[in-house]
Amino acid sequence: MRQTVGIALFAASLLALAPPAGQAQTESAAPATPRPARAAAIPRLADGKPDMQGYWTNQTFTPLERPAQFKDKAFFTAEEAEAWAKQRLDDVIDVPRGEQVKSDADIHYDDGIWLLEHYKKGAMLRTSIITSPADGRIPALSAEGQKRTQERAAARKLVGPFDNAQARGLSERCIYWAHEGPPLLPTGYNSNLQIVQAPQTFVLMPEMMPVARIVPLDGRAGLGEAIRAYRGESRGRWEGDTLVIETTNYSEKTAWRGSSPRLEVTERLTMTAPNAIRYQFTVDDPATWVQPWSGEYEITRIDGPLFEYACHEGNYGLPSILKGARLAEEAAAR
Repeated sequence: MRQTVGIALFAASLLALAPPAGQAQTESAAPATPRPARAAAIPRLADGKPDMQGYWTNQTFTPLERPAQFKDKAFFTAEEAEAWAKQRLDDVIDVPRGEQVKSDADIHYDDGIWLLEHYKKGAMLRTSIITSPADGRIPALSAEGQKRTQERAAARKLVGPFDNAQARGLSERCIYWAHEGPPLLPTGYNSNLQIVQAPQTFVLMPEMMPVARIVPLDGRAGLGEAIRAYRGESRGRWEGDTLVIETTNYSEKTAWRGSSPRLEVTERLTMTAPNAIRYQFTVDDPATWVQPWSGEYEITRIDGPLFEYACHEGNYGLPSILKGARLAEEAAAR
């Protein structure tokens, strides 16, 4: 694999903050209550904006939607969150491997190879990434959304699943994976990303499907509705120390979670500590859902570098799938 081109990272030098001077006290006065330690200052670029450059993970075992068993429970205790994450990891670890495989039923895609990465994995205190609606679930489809879902399903039936490469899914063809968004969502493994900043430019690049999403911050106008993309068209701006990214102009082919090309996504990235970013998003598409919905999770810093997820180079399965289908058709015609 080829190593992703690294970007030289630097942090603005920070002056140590001297402790506040104590106040004069009389002999009978009680000692002053110690002040709480100051939070570590976040690194900043030369222009004063937060320096988010580097390597990060948005890994969490917290699901996007709240599971049914937690219907009225918005938050875990710390112990419950730890147990939830441990169970998810145990499910990956406790599968038959090597000589333990005794039957076809034991053959499986071994997620453990990927999920057992070399950094601590866990779950948030929230029981879902979705924060609004209050039930932690994606809202119901609107009437238009239901109609379009039925039409898309009917259209898929007109083409055999192995008729041609275009009949296969976007992710199988290494074109677009739904976790790329926007919004950017955690994945089961390789849930890492790189952030690069330059004057008036912000770049987000996930490890898995490493397509660099370049976000202009210079106030330029959009390209217009005639030009659409799988990942939409992003424009960003700073609101204080929070980076706000608005994305529109999605392709009809994207159909992110069944959405329409009218999908609009707003992301907010706020650096809360030198090694932490609060990521918030809002999804709005009246042509799909009856109301907008929002989510939130934390991104934490990791050591780099990231290595290229060479999806196309390793996609040996697609030609074999199509070849096998043609051979099956020939055999059936005899």
